[in-house]
Amino acid sequence: MTSKSAHDHKGHDHGSDGDHKHGDGEGGHAHGGLFGEQTELIFALLCGATLLVGWLISLKADGWIPLAFYLAAYLFGGWFTLTEAIENLRKRKFEIDTLMLVAAAGAAALGQWAEGALLLFLFSMGHALEHYAMGRARRAIEALAKLAPERATVRRDGKTEEIGVEALEVGDIVLVRPNERIAADGVVVTGESSVNQAPVTGESVPVDKRAAADRDFDFAKASAEHRVFAGTINGAGALDIRVARKAGESTLARVVRMVAEAEAQRSPTQRFTDRFEKVFVPAVLVLVGVLMLAFLVLDEPFSRSFYRAMAVLVAASPCALAISVPSAVLSGVARAGRGGVLVKGGGPLENLGTLTALAFDKTGTLTEGKPKLTDIVPAQGVEASELLAIAVAVEALSDHPLAAAVVRDGEAKLNGQARREATNIKSLTGQGIQAQVDGKAAVIGKPGLFEAEGDRPPEDVWSEAQKLEASGRTVVMVRHGDRYLGVLGLMDTARPAARDVIKRLRSLGITRMIMLSGDNQSVSDAIARDLGLDEARGGLMPEDKVATIKALREQYGKAAMVGDGVNDAPAMANATVGIAMGAAGSDVALETADVALMADDLNHLPFAVGLSRKTSGIIRQNLFVSLGMVAVLIPATLFGLKIGEAVIFHEGSTLLVVANALRLLAYKDRQA
Repeated sequence: MTSKSAHDHKGHDHGSDGDHKHGDGEGGHAHGGLFGEQTELIFALLCGATLLVGWLISLKADGWIPLAFYLAAYLFGGWFTLTEAIENLRKRKFEIDTLMLVAAAGAAALGQWAEGALLLFLFSMGHALEHYAMGRARRAIEALAKLAPERATVRRDGKTEEIGVEALEVGDIVLVRPNERIAADGVVVTGESSVNQAPVTGESVPVDKRAAADRDFDFAKASAEHRVFAGTINGAGALDIRVARKAGESTLARVVRMVAEAEAQRSPTQRFTDRFEKVFVPAVLVLVGVLMLAFLVLDEPFSRSFYRAMAVLVAASPCALAISVPSAVLSGVARAGRGGVLVKGGGPLENLGTLTALAFDKTGTLTEGKPKLTDIVPAQGVEASELLAIAVAVEALSDHPLAAAVVRDGEAKLNGQARREATNIKSLTGQGIQAQVDGKAAVIGKPGLFEAEGDRPPEDVWSEAQKLEASGRTVVMVRHGDRYLGVLGLMDTARPAARDVIKRLRSLGITRMIMLSGDNQSVSDAIARDLGLDEARGGLMPEDKVATIKALREQYGKAAMVGDGVNDAPAMANATVGIAMGAAGSDVALETADVALMADDLNHLPFAVGLSRKTSGIIRQNLFVSLGMVAVLIPATLFGLKIGEAVIFHEGSTLLVVANALRLLAYKDRQA
């Protein structure tokens, strides 16, 4: 990692405009030097060593020798602080680093060389350790970028060759050997294997992959078993993969970019601290100016008034406040990225950690998104096999999702029985379908279709249909010739993890959870009761979902919307936090969501909420420590606390808030 990436800590904004960067980009400066990126830490240690030697000599003798060591301590401890102060003044900014330098110069003017050197030692050591700590959080993010291999083996014109991944073109066939990292997003065209997708999606269990039937299958529409991502790790089988995206546009590359962009986004608390500093720093300067003139009112020498003013200057510099929130946000975003959750900045991270209301889309979020044949109820005197055989024969000619479920699950229950042939397919205006089977008309449709025809089914068939509809099933009746064969019930079943996820969310403090669906109310109610949700709202159009989200925000202040990032985009955009499921590989989901669960796994939602809750708690702790320390030190220095003691407490609080924030990197989803 270069010195820029190690020290370009956007979070440590001592100024009011949030662009104080310790990098080598525009307006920044590199913290490298003679000893590379460790130069600042080594200079801080040399400052401490020369200060110690000078103090030990001063115990035995006065004169120029201890002074020379103190001057050396000033040089080593003030080098980076002075460089930074000059840059800030060029930009007409008077920041905390500059205040520290002024305080050290004031101590020297008073002849307090040891205390001034101590100030610079602790301040420079604090900065160096802070940069190291923030670098750890950044490295957790930047490690993502190194997951993809640099070279890939491709098959071109019947030959194989090894090339750099940046040279891969869409449509190239990449060979992936067992246990190799996959070089590009693509579709499996040959082979079977299991792939560890944890680096991108956070899934703990490898996902089985197999070849798609169509070598030109669209990556965006490919199912999980055919689609692979750059940076994931192949298992025991060899795979051939058709490249779907160039290296710079892979899911992994986009996640790395978005996480980097997220670091620069300010959270609500960060914006508050920025506004606070704009008022606080000038107020401190005015106070220091007044204190320097105290000798005109009090019976004391100017040197004492000046010393007190310098001590207050040290105590009041809000260094810990400036770093307390950015360090927590950066650590939280980094930990989320390692867990397969993309959080786009401090705002969503902080908001998700404080909200109590959450709305779910139904289809594909709480449910599998694939209807299943759940009920087979033949009429009196009819065998279930006959009912299924006619239904499968007719529905096999339809492309409706419900028809596909009837064919798939019906054939499984027929145990290999030969499918009957249906002909002359005809759609019945959105109510059903008709065809010819064994020379007779076979009609499959909603109960209302048959009632509208004036040929009401037998009472046993009708009552069974009503019972199934009341229990939340989508019901179709089957008639062959003039005989009613029975009814079939279909349902989009809940995800296996959904019930447990909702319990975990309640334990994390989400008190209001509702489900929004375009399905009829009875279907929605049945699923909501089964999962333990507070309410279900069915029959909703997209604009109705938006209105519901707005109402939740008005009632609870904040509300999150969990959906697939495509048809739920309007509702997600109007929520305080929009959360997209299964965002890996989905352009729309990655772009529209504030928080993206990379895997299509609901279990990542409690992890994201729990991490955000922890982050919000650490932000509050850091604010308490940083503001509390300033509140204590200012009056303490007014009543005699010395510069050296003020420095120890001041810089100690800075290191404390950074260390507290770094605990987020070790966050574990304990209930998973």
